[in-house]
Amino acid sequence: MATSERQRVRETPARECPRGGRRWLVPLVVAVLLGQMAVAMVTTAVQQTPTVDEPVYVGAAAVYLHEHSLEINPEHPPLGKLAIAVGVAAAGPHFDASFTGTQQQVGQHLLYQSGNDPWRLMFWARLPVIVLTLLFGLVVFAFARDLAGPPAGLVALGVYAFSPDVIAHGSLATLDAPAAGFLLTSVWLLWRARRLPRRYVPLAGAALGAASATKAAALPAVPVLMVLAAVSAWHACGAHRRRVRLLRAAGGALAVAVVAVAVVWAAYLVVDPRLWWSPQQHVPVVHGLRGLLVRLLPLPRAYRDGLRMQFAFENQPWQGFLFGRLYTGSLWYYLPAALLVKTPLGMLVLWIAGVVALTARRRLRAAAPYLLLPAGVLLAAAMTGSRDLGTRYALFVPVFLAVAAGCAPVLRRRWAPGVTAALVLCVAVSSLRAFPYYLPYSNEAFGGPAQTHLRLHDSNVDWGQDLGRLAHRLRERYPGERVWLVYKGSGVPSAYGIHAANPLRVPAGDVHGLLVVSDSALAKARGRLAALVAGSRPVDEVGHSITVFRR
Repeated sequence: MATSERQRVRETPARECPRGGRRWLVPLVVAVLLGQMAVAMVTTAVQQTPTVDEPVYVGAAAVYLHEHSLEINPEHPPLGKLAIAVGVAAAGPHFDASFTGTQQQVGQHLLYQSGNDPWRLMFWARLPVIVLTLLFGLVVFAFARDLAGPPAGLVALGVYAFSPDVIAHGSLATLDAPAAGFLLTSVWLLWRARRLPRRYVPLAGAALGAASATKAAALPAVPVLMVLAAVSAWHACGAHRRRVRLLRAAGGALAVAVVAVAVVWAAYLVVDPRLWWSPQQHVPVVHGLRGLLVRLLPLPRAYRDGLRMQFAFENQPWQGFLFGRLYTGSLWYYLPAALLVKTPLGMLVLWIAGVVALTARRRLRAAAPYLLLPAGVLLAAAMTGSRDLGTRYALFVPVFLAVAAGCAPVLRRRWAPGVTAALVLCVAVSSLRAFPYYLPYSNEAFGGPAQTHLRLHDSNVDWGQDLGRLAHRLRERYPGERVWLVYKGSGVPSAYGIHAANPLRVPAGDVHGLLVVSDSALAKARGRLAALVAGSRPVDEVGHSITVFRR
């Protein structure tokens, strides 16, 4: 037997497959896990009104379909919005090509002022992201199965399918879940390229290009995945001479980069084959190392200008909120702290056990860089950002570590399988208890979803998603009462039957009745709003994201 073949045999884990008539068991469990995830995401998508960012992406998707223009939302690449456009096209909304305005106004006009049903349009826009999130669940299962067999695949899929963050953002017409999923797919294909590089390296490059064409935040992973491609190609050469292995390793890294760049260009060409680009908003000048890197990128000008806009956003003074403290700027430990709050306790333990298994077990050690390096680099890059606005900026963490968690039973302790199963069950119970309020989820150690607003804000708890639930609550419990509303979001309250006045535009003495405040606004309450809240008493809450006071 050749040396390379012996290495492959040693590295391929023994797969404990069900025998005989029980071969259906693994597919059945996979179907059940993905089925419950689909129910959770569809239910969430049906019940939630548009979050802050969604009208922008839906509006951009409609512009792509009808005008083939890149002018709307240029700060993000187009591929994720092209996926959303599939759902928008299926909904068939009326599009007013004569309307001009900001990207936020374009989305709101499409949803609320063009004769369309916002509930129906938002569901169809969210559906492609739901489908992609479910497909990425199959990638999680396949990756963990490749590492440690079908039981590991089922554990990993269970952790992924019950992740509140993945469910929450996988049910929205946003870009975070697709970008994280494409990145994991690329890493999985690179792992498979250790055996068949000619087949899997180009596919890995295509998945990496898809991630980069969805969110520019994926770019820090590109050099890491190029190195991993070189490692996979080197390993696949087996007993070849060192010079041959070096050449093939360099070829693997180059192939991933070239294919990724080609996919990004293709995404822009699909929107506008002419690649005509005339930005309607100011494109800032970026100096220093960032400016040099932007100029050197072999990507469309619209992509590079979008990066410049993102860097300008990073230079703005954003407000954050963590553990009851309101601050301006960013905290380097914000994302780890927010993940600690918003991750089920059983999942945290499984993550740690999975990382230990990856680094401690010889047959898994080769996979550790594939799973941990990209996630670590992306987390470090996200931690340097100035926008402490939610764990969605680190959604790749639960996606990648779900695969690592699947390796926990490989620790070869007598109690490992039983404890792993118990921890997955704890994750499931914690997740199901939050149904269908996944966006404001926090684990039991921090009081559950009802207490999240005391520690976090923005997309961690209140992203404007509960206008519909608020309208229903006001009709059912408070018919005919005067309503004063401080709402943080992109939805239009009157479109859902909420007729309310702004309490910040009248004297405080005139504010009587129901004072309804979004919890993100409540976290930042100062001055007039703080005084109004102090003179009121809480009487209700809606969706764990909106508090109702009586004044």
